Amino acid sequence: MKDLLPDLCDHYEQDVRWLPVSFVDYGGKSIFFGEVVTLRCFEDNSLVRDIVSQDGKDKVLFIDGHGSCNRALLGDQLAMLAVKNGWQGVVINGAARDVATLAELDLGVKALGACPIKTVKRQTGDLNVTLTVGHTMVYPGDYLYADLNGVLLSRDALDLSVL
Repeated sequence: MKDLLPDLCDHYEQDVRWLPVSFVDYGGKSIFFGEVVTLRCFEDNSLVRDIVSQDGKDKVLFIDGHGSCNRALLGDQLAMLAVKNGWQGVVINGAARDVATLAELDLGVKALGACPIKTVKRQTGDLNVTLTVGHTMVYPGDYLYADLNGVLLSRDALDLSVL
């Protein structure tokens, strides 16, 4: 399957929320989905390391970096740690770096853009909070579905076997 989201929209039109943000795909996995873990942080990815160090089986990390592309919230080291711990993907309302390496990893990565500058380390951020991105609410525990068409959200897991 090369396109997941159009089929999900056709079958689950009333159950999904479209995230109207034009993300760039950087990860080696173009289709990914899972339960959402949210993080709100600004130009500080200290908590990203803590989160991707945990078991991420069937989960997607959604980072709201307030749209800032001045510092990258995910790079190769954190992405490799995410792969090691089973994360399906990372969506960033902000920037990523080491994008050539990210493209080789079995991880979905979407970000607004790329930036080679690392973040400051202040251990700041809010974990598992409701986010508003692109005028769309993103709740911890939502289910996120992503492919090259973009990002969909659902309150409940969707049965993909019906597609």
